[in-house]
Amino acid sequence: MSTYVTANPTTGVTEREFEALTDDRVRAVAQGAAAGFRRWRDTPVQERADVLARTAELYEKRAEELSAVITTEMGKPKAEADGEVQLAADIYRWYAEHGPDLLETETLDPQGAEESIVQRRPVGPLVGVMPWNYPYYQVVRFAAPNLMVGNSIILKHAAICAASSQLMAEILHEAGIPEDVYVNVFASNDQVADLIADPAIQGVSLTGSEGAGAAVAKTAAENLKKSVLELGGSDPFILLDTEDMSRTATIAAKARLSNSGQACNSPKRFIVLDDLYDVFVEALVGQFESVTVGDPADSGTDMGPLSSISARDGVADQVDKAVEQGATLHTGGKKLDRDGAFYAPTVLTGITKEMDAYSEEIFGPVGMVYRVSSIDEAVELANDVGFGLSGSVWSTDLDKAQQVADRLDVGMAYVNEHGTTLPGLPFGGVKRSGYGRELGRWGMGEFVNTRLRRTSRK
Repeated sequence: MSTYVTANPTTGVTEREFEALTDDRVRAVAQGAAAGFRRWRDTPVQERADVLARTAELYEKRAEELSAVITTEMGKPKAEADGEVQLAADIYRWYAEHGPDLLETETLDPQGAEESIVQRRPVGPLVGVMPWNYPYYQVVRFAAPNLMVGNSIILKHAAICAASSQLMAEILHEAGIPEDVYVNVFASNDQVADLIADPAIQGVSLTGSEGAGAAVAKTAAENLKKSVLELGGSDPFILLDTEDMSRTATIAAKARLSNSGQACNSPKRFIVLDDLYDVFVEALVGQFESVTVGDPADSGTDMGPLSSISARDGVADQVDKAVEQGATLHTGGKKLDRDGAFYAPTVLTGITKEMDAYSEEIFGPVGMVYRVSSIDEAVELANDVGFGLSGSVWSTDLDKAQQVADRLDVGMAYVNEHGTTLPGLPFGGVKRSGYGRELGRWGMGEFVNTRLRRTSRK
């Protein structure tokens, strides 16, 4: 039986199965992508941009269909699904508009020659390994810049996202991307390793867990292929002061519970100065308890299920372990008594360095609140984890907040906002959150041949 299925996390029912890639087709997929690349790289830059512009239009035209698919397959509430579809369209449009300029030849100081220039050329077929939590957004931030550059793509999506991955390929092909330039495969982990090792493949990008990232990076390194990794996060949300605690707690809860808490760059650790701590905890608990958990297709639902029963059970085990080790449970901490992968929004405090939850990423609707006595203690706590994706600082004093934000060991530091993602902003982390950048001009710089051409007279 194929592992690629639509297993509706709202009902717990498997609705559809998809035919998996067979081992004897792996080499042919790589060779096909190589053939597609040789044609696509020679397609004029403006024609590639026009295809991405048509892709954006198709995303908007088929928005209801796209949104409904991810609501069914991974439980994303309709409003969030609609927003993700529009963000994907915006990213394709951004690269259509800005990509040609970003590929312009750069003229350098000739330094004794007649001419020294830098050209930005595609490198070849790439493998993308994508997660289930943002089925469209995660793919487009890898696919859009690399299709614009002229690379071809073999896309391996998460097993529960077969329907959305198939729909994305259909739309790209309808927009004008040749079928061997963007190839959707229902591949196993072993088949992905074989693809990365294939001489035709020139790089791999993965968004996912630390374990998956380490495995892919090892295979890429053994075969001298470049990799880009976006892995986990345990983002700090540092509260220095506020003029409106109700508003701050509302923002904090919304940011943490968006996508049922299943976001790498969600604020998972709320670090609050002494004098605000008790009021913040009370306000955050109130916000978590006011959330309507239910059918993600219902417009009245604030938070849907987790992506799967196994994902829900994993979060439940982490919370139970934290409480067993001495953490204080303020609300939630339980599976909801209904079909599907539902879990109650949960607030924990009293977490110490000896507890597993201190250093783990809890990928679900769980907020952990820490009390600190000074800014220095807040920064030390914020940086005292293996992750370094993003973090935020909240204060009415912008200069002070910026100074604190500059001390965070993260790839993305925010002041009075958290997790903002826009087509022109770089996305990526440091430490165990991975390496490389996506989106903006930085996303077009990862898998390119920055090629020097220097001309001198004889």
